Amino acid sequence: MSEPTERLDDATFKQELAALIPHLRAFARSLCGDSTLADDLAQDAMLKAWHARQSFQAGTNMKAWAFTILRNIFYSEKRRSWRRSSLDPEVAEATLVSPANAGDELDLLALRNALNLLPDDQREALILVGAGGLAYEEAAEVCGCAVGTIKSRVSRARKAVAELLDNNETGFSSDDDISAGEAFEDIMNQAAAISAANGG
Repeated sequence: MSEPTERLDDATFKQELAALIPHLRAFARSLCGDSTLADDLAQDAMLKAWHARQSFQAGTNMKAWAFTILRNIFYSEKRRSWRRSSLDPEVAEATLVSPANAGDELDLLALRNALNLLPDDQREALILVGAGGLAYEEAAEVCGCAVGTIKSRVSRARKAVAELLDNNETGFSSDDDISAGEAFEDIMNQAAAISAANGG
């Protein structure tokens, strides 16, 4: 017979879940590419997490648990022919109105476009580990795959994004002396170091 699992009281659960809102929104945005849909997706995930709060084990990683819920909702909706917009209105607007000296904004748009060109599984793994700060083990739990698979996806995604940026295949370029691919690798190495310092 298994031991009863420790549960969080509703107030503590609500507080911890609320603290995850920005992370859920960012992960949702990385999955669907649309801020309005991302907000809806994050809200749906929070509601589902609230209704499933009795299944959450105190002491485990709520961020990974909530990301799993959000990811499952996204792919369930996607299977039901939920179509995400192929044109991000914010990117299009920023591209049209960007002044000539807006290199930083263009670099960020190039990175976003490069991420959007990745296969879903690679983009998801890179966002979870690089931007989400999850350890490989936590990202594997969220994605429902082996740790080695996550490591492989992150490695392939990093290489693909660096190549896209170096070859200017995103529609944006940088005037800096450092190549965009080198800048991306530096950013990802910093994110990995932060994740490792946090026990990842």
